[in-house]
Formats: sequence, structure tokens, C-alpha cells
Amino acid sequence: MNSVINRRHFLLWAAAMLAAPAAMAQDQTDSITSIAPRAAMQGKLATRTEIVSHRGEPAMVTLSSRQAMQGAIDYYREIVANGGWPSVPRGKLEPKVRAARVVALRQRMAAEGYLDPATLDGPDADLFDARMASAVRAFQRNHGIATTGIIGDRTRFELNITARARLHTLEVNLPRVAEYLTGLGPRNILVNIPSAQLESVEFGRVFARHNVVVGKLDRPTPTLKSKVTTVNFNPYWTAPASIVEKDIVPKYLKDPTYLRQMNIRIFDGLGGPEIDPATVDWMNTAPDRYVFRQEPGEHNALATVKINFHNKYSVYMHDTPHRELFGANARYESSGCVRVDQVKTLVNWIIGDDGGYDEASFDMITASQEPYELPVKSAPDVRFMYLTAWVTDDGRVNFRPDIYQLDNTGFVLGQPAPAETEPPPPPAH
Repeated sequence: MNSVINRRHFLLWAAAMLAAPAAMAQDQTDSITSIAPRAAMQGKLATRTEIVSHRGEPAMVTLSSRQAMQGAIDYYREIVANGGWPSVPRGKLEPKVRAARVVALRQRMAAEGYLDPATLDGPDADLFDARMASAVRAFQRNHGIATTGIIGDRTRFELNITARARLHTLEVNLPRVAEYLTGLGPRNILVNIPSAQLESVEFGRVFARHNVVVGKLDRPTPTLKSKVTTVNFNPYWTAPASIVEKDIVPKYLKDPTYLRQMNIRIFDGLGGPEIDPATVDWMNTAPDRYVFRQEPGEHNALATVKINFHNKYSVYMHDTPHRELFGANARYESSGCVRVDQVKTLVNWIIGDDGGYDEASFDMITASQEPYELPVKSAPDVRFMYLTAWVTDDGRVNFRPDIYQLDNTGFVLGQPAPAETEPPPPPAH
């Protein structure tokens, strides 16, 4: 490698090493969770962590600058031009191991800038030492993997994705970053679909990160730009025709008590009279013929709250009675809307002290189980994003799986087509 590349490798290595201790600490506080596809669930993955408000040093916002992305693209182009990086062979790789395959790992980590190239030579080049463990943890954090410092199947799979493929991923995400930044105000809600996470951001600082559940492969969440309008407490849930057809009617036909159990009522149009479901030939009735409305309560699909914003896809953010889903690694279980963990924190941040609302108001309003709509005055912007690669302002380059298989389609904004198949799993070794 020429001196320019060596210098740039050293700078990235230095940044990664400085970031590693902070990364290790933040693993306990930032809700950083692996989001590999379900088919790729091999090896030890990150587990659920709780949301934390950041009141000290600012956490790095996912949506940084276009210039940061371009800088990473230029950097990876040079890596590719210089031959990329070697693959990491099979075999146990953890601290204190001394083996020839550690040399290959060291070369791989140095090639991307996670290790100082000066460590490639010397008597301990084949030793998995403390510096190597720190570099591996930094790599794992930047790929949404549990920061164990050990090379398992999942980490090896990510390490063995080629430099050319990583460069392509950065390049296809550049126009997405530019589009999502356009018109973005100082207070905003950023939902990144591939990482299944939400950030509430004010003036460039992450106030809180939340695990979220996003759309299934066959019911993908759209990307969009909007602004919060209202918050509905104890909301009614009007089921979309797709859910009526695929979920509700089939369950009712199997169990005639299902609608009563779930507190779902059927109306002949919005504001129309209620009908008896037993009087309808559901096998020959269009799913959008009637309005299916679920009443507020413990079974309500939206649980305590719904966050509204104008969009043409009829999606929104909401609570859920199935909060166990937030502990999963692959959180692709919704029909397109976004379910938010610790939603009370998000709602309180959105509303602030508008109209005398305070942190105690949430519990008081939801306990009543009466529907209540509150307009939002200081409304934050909303971005539903599809970023499989991004660069934070501290220089970390992050990658996530292309869960909806959009990186080769030119996709930027809108409603993705359903994914035909799940992405292939990592090699089972």
C-alpha cells in the first residue's frame, strides 16, 4: 500500500480504537441490537437493552451528513483499488489464541482500518491479543452484533463480505441519505428499517433510542418524509383490508368467538350501522366491504397510543400489546406500521409541555381507556429510512443486512415491493 493509504488506514484505526471503549460502554445503554434476518440467526447475537435518554455526551445520530458518506465511499474505493481484504478462515478465534489464522484476521482488520498496520509484523502477529479483541468489538458494534470480542459464525460472515460489496452498499445508500436529509428540521424522529431502531433527535443530539418492530418481508414498511400531527391515546384500531383478509376473517371462520374475544366490531361503512358478522358470507365478501374496528382495551392492536403523521401509505407509529417482540433480534413482524418500545418516553418527548401535558399525563390519560386525541404543536419531522450503510459524525461506518433486498433496485423513497424470499443465511461453519 502507498503512504497515503497507510496514513488513512492509521487515522481510521485510531478513530476505531478511540471509539471502542465508548462502544463497549454504550452497549449497555443504547439499545444497539443485532437485526440479522431470521434465517441468519446463527451464533451469539446482541440481546435487548433498554432505552436511555442521553443527557451527557451526545450519541451519534444515524443520519449524518452527505459529506461523511462520500468520505467513506472514497475510503472504500481505495481499499478496493488496493486489493480489498483477505477472508477469515474457519476455526476458533478468541483472546489468547495463537494461530496462523489470527494472522489472516489481523490482515483483514488492518485492511479496513480497525487495526494499526504496524501490528502486522512482529513476534505476536499470530496472537489474538487485547488490541485485537478491542478491534473486533468495534467491528461488531458497527455491524449490529453483540460485542463479545470473539469471532463466531455471525461475525465471520460479516468479515468475509468483500470490500467491493461494502463499497457498493455505501454507494447505493448515498442518495438515500441525501433525500432523507432534505427539509429535515432540528427536532426529528428517525426510524431506520434495516436496523429496526428509532432515534428521537433534537439539534443533532440523540435524546433516546428505541427498539422497534417494522414490516414483514411480505408487508414491508415504506420509507417516507413527514411531520407528526396528533397523538391518539386509547385509540380505536381500524383494521386495513389486507389484515382483514389475511388475518381477521380466517381466524373468525375458524373460531366464531374470535371477534368478541378481541373486542372487534364490524360496521357498514365509516359511521354506519353495526352489523352481525354471522349474517355475512365472508367467503364471497370483499375484505374492504365493511369496517372492522377494535375498541380500546388490553387486546387493542395499538395498545395505549398511536402517533399520526400525514402519508399516503396509511402507516403510523404505535404501542403494542406484544412487547415481547422488542427482545427479538429480527424485529420484522408488523404489517407495515412501526411498533415502538418504551413508547411513553417517545410520546412525552414529542408532546413536551404542550397544552399543560407533563410526564404524569400519559399514565392518567391511558388509565381512563377513553379515546383522546391531542394535537402536537411543536411537531417533530418524521423519517422512515432504509439505510443498510451509514456513517456517523465520529467516522464510524455501519452496515446492516439488506432485509427487503432493495440495494440493487435503485430504491430511495416509497413503498418497497414485498421481498420474494428471505436473504440467504450465513454459511453454517
